[in-house]
Amino acid sequence: MRFVELIVFKARLLILVLLAVFTAVMGYFAFELRMEAGFLKQVPTKHEYVQTFLRYQDEVPGANIILVAVKAREGTIWNAAFLKRLAEVTEEVTFLPGVRRTTVHSLWSTTTRVTENTEEGINSYPVVPRNVTANSITDADAAIIRDRALNGGHKGFLISNDQTAALIIAELQELDPITDQKLDYLDLADRLEAQVRDKFEDSHTQIEIIGFAKFIGDIADGASSVAIFFALAFVLTTCAVYIYIRSIQLTFLAVFCSLVSVVWQFGLLHLMDRSLDPLAVLVPFLVYAIGVSHGVQQINMIATGISAGQSSYEAARTTFSRLLIPGSLALITDLVGFGTLYLIPIEVIQDLAIMASLGVALKIVTNLIMLPLIASYLPHDPAFGERYLKWKRKPESVMRFVGRVAKPRNAIVVLIIFVLLLGLSINETRHRNIGDMTAGFSELWPDARYNLDVEDIVTRFSISADALIVVVETPADGCIDYKTMKLVDRFSWEMRNVDGVNSVRSLPTSVRETAAIWREGNLKWVGLPQSEQELIQMTSPYDPSSGLLNETCTVLPVVIYMNDHKAKSIETVIAAVKHFAATDKEALARKDVTFRLAMGGIGIMAATNDVIAENEFPMLFWVYIAIISLVLLAYRDWRAVICCCMPLLLATFLGYWFMTALDIGLKVSTLPVLVLATGIGVDYAFYIYSRMKLLRAEGMSVGEAYATALQQIGVAVVVTGLTLAVGVSTWAFSGLKLQADMGLLLSFMFLVNMIAAIFFLPAFAVTLDKLFPQGRPMR
Repeated sequence: MRFVELIVFKARLLILVLLAVFTAVMGYFAFELRMEAGFLKQVPTKHEYVQTFLRYQDEVPGANIILVAVKAREGTIWNAAFLKRLAEVTEEVTFLPGVRRTTVHSLWSTTTRVTENTEEGINSYPVVPRNVTANSITDADAAIIRDRALNGGHKGFLISNDQTAALIIAELQELDPITDQKLDYLDLADRLEAQVRDKFEDSHTQIEIIGFAKFIGDIADGASSVAIFFALAFVLTTCAVYIYIRSIQLTFLAVFCSLVSVVWQFGLLHLMDRSLDPLAVLVPFLVYAIGVSHGVQQINMIATGISAGQSSYEAARTTFSRLLIPGSLALITDLVGFGTLYLIPIEVIQDLAIMASLGVALKIVTNLIMLPLIASYLPHDPAFGERYLKWKRKPESVMRFVGRVAKPRNAIVVLIIFVLLLGLSINETRHRNIGDMTAGFSELWPDARYNLDVEDIVTRFSISADALIVVVETPADGCIDYKTMKLVDRFSWEMRNVDGVNSVRSLPTSVRETAAIWREGNLKWVGLPQSEQELIQMTSPYDPSSGLLNETCTVLPVVIYMNDHKAKSIETVIAAVKHFAATDKEALARKDVTFRLAMGGIGIMAATNDVIAENEFPMLFWVYIAIISLVLLAYRDWRAVICCCMPLLLATFLGYWFMTALDIGLKVSTLPVLVLATGIGVDYAFYIYSRMKLLRAEGMSVGEAYATALQQIGVAVVVTGLTLAVGVSTWAFSGLKLQADMGLLLSFMFLVNMIAAIFFLPAFAVTLDKLFPQGRPMR
């Protein structure tokens, strides 16, 4: 350390000049960083459900759809003015970028047909007469369209059950087939708002839009307010640091160095050709928070040195040599912990892992090297030392009182409290949920426009964006084989009776109705024809654009529309599908028929929930393995592992308990924040234990070492925890519920980790010293 210190401070001017140039360059590139989102980035592409989606996405309408409901504010939709507006919206949606035009369905689509049994025979024709256009439609035409639409069985699907709204369904494609460019979801979301809602919504018509593209757009819009709350948190943390350190120069130094690393992070991300996902907008603040945490420790030691009579240069060198190792250890532990997020095979989480790890790695330079180097040039202020010492007397007296926790009798009481809290939190953790806990999207407030649109569409229609599509693979021409159709029909009926299912569409259920039409609408004939010739006749009105079969009849999708996408609802319907495939005698006997999960939005969510559930504890296991390994490497004492990791373990399970109490499910957007907060929490323990180790080397007992360490750095630890907690607590007022929930979670985790390190670490240290007085450090 003496050698490193000598080299660094001898070349301090050169190092600072190089860092200044690097900051300027990274600042330029940081402004080029853009926010982008992608559908496939949010899903585990290796999961079997997603593999099914990727395999059949060109044959079966998949999960990436948008639903646009055009709703009459008064009366029904059966008038010329409304149907003209519906035609205009349909055309606008059809030509939006990314829309697969052959999949657009509305009353005005030529594929929307009605089959009738008339005196002239069986007729099948479009719902909208061919001679009717949007500009020529009359109320008489509207009456004809009404009769055809209702006779064609489109009520509940393209027409709301109360006939006050009509639906437009469109599927999106990730890549433009002409330009081969990725779909810009944020641009599409803006277009949906500007070219559809703003353009066509008026006093007579209401427009409702749901689907991933609109959802991620609303998240991005809400995330834009992150800058406001970031600025507010920045002001609060700056004020708190100044109140503690009583020096404008040192306060500026702590927050400036923390911000510089964020600038470097953004610049490097752009050079790495990466973008900022709307669901990862909290990561930069977490990186900043880590910087503030370490910055406070640095300026605390610098201020202590100055108040003891050292010059700024001497105090900076002392701080550099004493805090480089514990600070680096804490940051490397954070880095390795964040890196374990990469184990989750979801691209957006892997990108987040890279972003967080990069930001933490940069902290080693900005906070542990650059900060003390800049501090060495600060002008000497004799009055500052007296002012700082005078202010610290009261907090240090409090710390002396808290230091009594290191007495053996008090330590036992504290450990009993630890065991009780750990037991309760582990028990409550069993009730945690993977996925959404509410009917709407938990990232948005219940009264957000998107969630209100979802609720209204689900209420009025028999379908929604929350659909599970089971791909039934059959032999060729399975749609004209009675046994195959009967099996799929029975499966459709079983799914219709599952809790949480709104409706079910499949080729057999549609053919049942067609069969009755062929027999003059007699309800006695609502059933599956048994002969191949009849099945050919009954399935002829349905082509692949209906989404109920493919060109060769080797795929018969069963579309299960759900009331919501709550974790429990998803688990129930997935379990029902698996139970049928595993227990139905005919399904088991038919080796040539496979019920393959799963497409649709529910299928993608189920896959994501599975991956998070599978990787949650293995990921935390590797986080703790990394922390334990680094603690052993640094301190070479098994007791250090217990002292540093047990408080962190309690904080982790308390975090789970907190999420369960607030109905926050583990999702792509929430699990990384919990892991990141866990990684940050170990920093407090490292600083306290490192100082205790130095004091023990001077001959102090464990109790004396802890009491002295707490007086030296305890105030800094408390100030850091409170500062960060207060800063992120302002997020509770965000217009984005994800940000509000994560603000509360982070505030809780910052405080719990701080309290656990101050009270439980010394209790374990004292107890272990009593139990193993002859224990020697590992060599």
